[in-house]
Amino acid sequence: MTSLLSDANQRLDKALQYVTLRADAVERLKMPKASLTVSIPVRMDDGSLRVFQGYRVRYDDSRGPTKGGVRFHPNVTLDEVQSLAFWMTFKCAVLNLPFGGAKGGITLNPKQLSKFELERLSRGYIDLIADFIGPDIDIPAPDVYTNAMIMGWMMDQYSTIRRQITPGVVTGKPIPMGGSLGRETATAMGAFFTIQTLMPKLERQPNSTTVAIQGFGNAGAVIAELLFHAGYRVVAVSDSQGGIYAPQGLDIPSLRRQKEATRGLQAVYCEGSLCNWVEHQIISNAELLELQVDILIPAALENQITAENAAQIQAPLIFEVANGPINSAADAILESKGIQVFPDILVNAGGVTVSYFEWVQNRSGYYWSLEEVNQRLQTKITHETELIWATAQELGCSMRTAAYVHALKRLGEAIQAKGTQEDYQS
Repeated sequence: MTSLLSDANQRLDKALQYVTLRADAVERLKMPKASLTVSIPVRMDDGSLRVFQGYRVRYDDSRGPTKGGVRFHPNVTLDEVQSLAFWMTFKCAVLNLPFGGAKGGITLNPKQLSKFELERLSRGYIDLIADFIGPDIDIPAPDVYTNAMIMGWMMDQYSTIRRQITPGVVTGKPIPMGGSLGRETATAMGAFFTIQTLMPKLERQPNSTTVAIQGFGNAGAVIAELLFHAGYRVVAVSDSQGGIYAPQGLDIPSLRRQKEATRGLQAVYCEGSLCNWVEHQIISNAELLELQVDILIPAALENQITAENAAQIQAPLIFEVANGPINSAADAILESKGIQVFPDILVNAGGVTVSYFEWVQNRSGYYWSLEEVNQRLQTKITHETELIWATAQELGCSMRTAAYVHALKRLGEAIQAKGTQEDYQS
């Protein structure tokens, strides 16, 4: 079976056909700089002891300290974390952030742990990786099944170890602990700004565009509501338990309230305190991906569209809000069908961009309003989207390849600035 990292590197190889990079830089980007595996002992509420496997990977720091989230999930492996750190390296370069890429994770089902157990786990993880991270070394952030509270525990534990308050070690923290306004919705906001920038170029209007969204968590639910209010017809959404489909469109704000109240997805339309059930079809996550809609948004986990199901995908436009939801084998099939894929390293880069804003605010001690955060995010996302679109048109390549070319130029400049074979031979 091909590893996720090997699959990710195939995107790099494709982009290298369009950009001249010195051999040293190519070699440096093939493997992570450093990988750490830890075993985290946690005293459970019943008095028993469990040991959890944790990881932290710093992929490349040529452009600055590494940056990337920490996920809590049963399927976390070192291979997955390395691949996510690879994508983060390119994502930071795409947005021209002064960061390299990193990622972390712990293998567990967080839904089976109490809040006390999660706190002990989070603090134990930081105890073991404290020498591997830091505001000028590597900065963790939230990811799948981690949130502001967990980031707060991690920052507090690191500060305890260092004997000084260090808010810049972690981003995505609670606001009173130095978090940034707009961070929780940043991934979805960035995706929304990307879509809005590209729609005129694709000659499409929101009110005649149907959307299906796989994943109704923090990113998926927020992008669904942003698109709903902008006039798009969101016809299907799903969570880990399955999804719902209503061709006439879903009332996303009501759906979010229903989900928060019952933890289940059921289509309702609410006005005041009165709610009406809307006729809808129960579908699986796999079925959602194959719906005949204008825009498909995978916003769950990686490897959702592969060689096995790519031929059944009908949406002409796919915006990757999740990390790596489409593997390289599926890319070729989708491209042969004329389906345009807008890559994760651009579409979901809003999260790391506002994490950068948070890091800057922590270091300056001066904090911005929500309006200022969102305006800065929109400016940055729109600018880079325009540049990547222009690159794709100029080279006649896919948006994914154009995004990697865009990032490679910046990474290559940083790596080559330190000296390469050509410099030493001369």
